[in-house]
Amino acid sequence: MNNWKNKFIILGSAQAISMLTSSVLQMSVVWHLTLRTESAIVITMATLCSFMPRAALGMFSGAFIDRFDRKKVLILSDLFIALAALALAVAFFFTETPIGFIYLILSVRSAGAAFHSPCLNSIIPSIVPKDQITRCAGISQGFDSISLILSPAIAAILYNFWDIGFVVLLDVFGALVAIVTAYFLLTSGKSQGSCGSETFNVLRDTKDGIHALRKQKGMISILIISTIYAFIYFPIGSMYPLITIVYFEGSVADSSIVEMVFSGGTLIGAILLAYAGNRINKVKAIACSIGIYGIGAVYTGLLSPSGLFSFMIISGIMGISIPFFHGSKTAIFQNKIPDEYLGRALSLSHSVSLFAAPLGLLFGGSFSAAVGVNYCFFVCGILAILLSASVLIMPATRRLEM
Repeated sequence: MNNWKNKFIILGSAQAISMLTSSVLQMSVVWHLTLRTESAIVITMATLCSFMPRAALGMFSGAFIDRFDRKKVLILSDLFIALAALALAVAFFFTETPIGFIYLILSVRSAGAAFHSPCLNSIIPSIVPKDQITRCAGISQGFDSISLILSPAIAAILYNFWDIGFVVLLDVFGALVAIVTAYFLLTSGKSQGSCGSETFNVLRDTKDGIHALRKQKGMISILIISTIYAFIYFPIGSMYPLITIVYFEGSVADSSIVEMVFSGGTLIGAILLAYAGNRINKVKAIACSIGIYGIGAVYTGLLSPSGLFSFMIISGIMGISIPFFHGSKTAIFQNKIPDEYLGRALSLSHSVSLFAAPLGLLFGGSFSAAVGVNYCFFVCGILAILLSASVLIMPATRRLEM
């Protein structure tokens, strides 16, 4: 734990740069598809391709994370994602890229993310003291927020003045920064307790991870909450460009402003979470986060097409709530689950949530196409408010703070 602050800040900064360039890529591709097709179904399919492989592989990726050298798993997953970005950039340079190929690349990058995100979160407790986990979760959310604040502005500028191939190529640079930093900063080694005499077996190791989750009081409840929230959250998030450009009749610049305001809100929320640290009641924080997000979505659904400015303000308020859900949830896992099972627990949690996301996205895309994207926001907001209330009522969730 010597010099843990320096290690955490350097690692977080490098990952934030990688996330920044990935966000620029993702946003540019969404704008490209939105302006090219103006189709809610196309945007929904692109988002599905960004999550489905991660959901499927996430069921088993934790077994690799816990069994093998986490440093190597992190670096290889970053490299895999970078190579996919390179292939997409080459395609944009030399041909009128088919939408199907864009779907394929988004799927490949999603497969890499199935290993990257839970691996990174599994490494953090080996760097950070246990009593600083929640504070560092807030700081990590802050790194993410800063990159998300900058990415819409950078994406808007580059999308208007650069060939989209160059915009995509920028993500390769971001991945290289993360890879080099992890190579020199992190120490090689397996998780504690992962080097037993039993040979590696994906199914058995995954089953052991599920058993470890069930042993901890309240963890199954948090999985259920995350799954339901994913069904609600992802349709709203994926439809931000569509509601801005189509319903509110805004421009690409307006869409970037909305994303920046939302990300600015998440930065404020991350700062508040980092300041609160372990003093915060993580279960109540999760409930309040879901409730505030739901109220914002309901209000957005009630706005008229001339309400773009009000939507921008609401987006900022909704953004403030986000770190209190994700940061608190991650801190609960890092505090409750033993290190030798942490990769499996985190990957399973992400995977279960992401399996619910496609169902929500199909619902959101179909519902928006049928009756309007604003009504999708309204209905999802009502569901979020009901879920928030259930978090406070369920006895099992209260055990998480015991």
